[in-house]
Amino acid sequence: MTILIKNAQVIDGNGKPAFKGDIFIRNNIIAEVGDLGRQSAEKVIPGAGLYAAPGFIDAATSSDHYLTLFSNPEQQDFLFQGVTTTIAGMCGASLAPLLYGELESVRKWGDTSAVNVNWHTIKEFLDVLQKRKLGVNFGTLIGHSTVRRALIGEVIRDLTEGELRVFEKILSSSLEEGAFGFSSGLGYAHAHGTPYYEIKRLVSVLKNKGGIYATHLRNEEADLIPSVEEVIKIGKETGIFSYITHMCPLNGYEKSYEEALELLHKNFKEADVYFTLFPFDVSRMPIYSLLPKWAKNGGFSVMLANLENTTLRKKILHDMETMDFGEINITFAHGHDYLRGKSLKEFAAIREVSWLEGLLLLMRLTRLRAILSSKNINYPLAVKTLAHPQALIGSSGASFPSGTQGIECQETFSKFLHLSLKENLMSLESAIKKITSLPAEKFHLKNRGLIKNGYFADVVLFSANALGEIEIKHVFVNGKHAVSQKELISGTGGMIMQSS
Repeated sequence: MTILIKNAQVIDGNGKPAFKGDIFIRNNIIAEVGDLGRQSAEKVIPGAGLYAAPGFIDAATSSDHYLTLFSNPEQQDFLFQGVTTTIAGMCGASLAPLLYGELESVRKWGDTSAVNVNWHTIKEFLDVLQKRKLGVNFGTLIGHSTVRRALIGEVIRDLTEGELRVFEKILSSSLEEGAFGFSSGLGYAHAHGTPYYEIKRLVSVLKNKGGIYATHLRNEEADLIPSVEEVIKIGKETGIFSYITHMCPLNGYEKSYEEALELLHKNFKEADVYFTLFPFDVSRMPIYSLLPKWAKNGGFSVMLANLENTTLRKKILHDMETMDFGEINITFAHGHDYLRGKSLKEFAAIREVSWLEGLLLLMRLTRLRAILSSKNINYPLAVKTLAHPQALIGSSGASFPSGTQGIECQETFSKFLHLSLKENLMSLESAIKKITSLPAEKFHLKNRGLIKNGYFADVVLFSANALGEIEIKHVFVNGKHAVSQKELISGTGGMIMQSS
């Protein structure tokens, strides 16, 4: 199949000014770029009045966590906003490797009973996905909690020397089989107490494998600064490219956040550390994360036992009385889909209890398998931070079947481009570089992230008016026409990417 995009304003992804040109695609490769004169093709796309850019790269996604890679392989919510490549396996949870074929590490997000697990290793998992034909290119990290849980179960303790050696071997083998790196979720109950030396030792395995490290901070509120310092320290001591996922400015902690940004910038030459964020004022969280620290010091069974105990439940309510969570909505409630979209206050009012009692009731009702959203982000500061030189764009979202998707997977990248222009954060060319060639370089994505001869034909055509309004017109994934004028044409063009 040959495709010719004619007379577009080409933003090739390297940050340089746009130029008028044509793009000739043969099969899944960009064959030529420039003034191609009378070049013919089987399909011609008029590009006049449109910008042509490399497909956008989402640095932090969770379609694996919500298991919608299986229920919605087209991943259309990414495609509709120009995303052609997604990186998964975030926050210490991945779908492989699985020592015993169990998906404990993602049960807080998705219905694990809905998936027939027929893989163990990274290679076997990627082979399964390859047969499903995803709509986007997909790469994954290895989840720290996924492997750790398989080794020691739900118990909270340090790994023994023998267990660490087994972990290192699993990590090394998984990298050789195609994983792009390693992630940790130090803010979650099971991994929160993980000692620094364990993380450093595992991250050190990445050094000779070209792997990357991503982490959910140990604390995003009162201890934000020491949590960021920990990542910087790992970067300095291992020399590994690292990034912090969904590092957003939480209400009440703006001063610490700005100090953390200065800290990252100050140490950039010694520690190659970036972070992801998204242009919204709402974040998502597992319901159990709202429990007092002492009440979540254990696995799901311990936390549920605390909730069922009348005396401990009263103590939980007492300790939570002074906590301010802002406006909370129910995003996902396992086995209770009718609750999706309702506010916690609505849920509590129907049951004639206080909102705190309603929260604990929802925890018990869903067996702690619910995801909440909270309007807890300082939006003006988040917008300003998009321009930070170490900021990458990651939706932290999943593409759900039609009618159930979240806003972050519909608008993250188009909104980022809109804000870049409207708020004069950066030039359009610089904004495109931030979501194309920069992450491609950092994640070692070979032949992606640029409009360039010999590169994979991931191409986005979009319009941008004087008000900075962005509209995605066409999306090509590996040369396959995926989206045309807001219609899904094909949801099978994605490739399963493996580290090289």
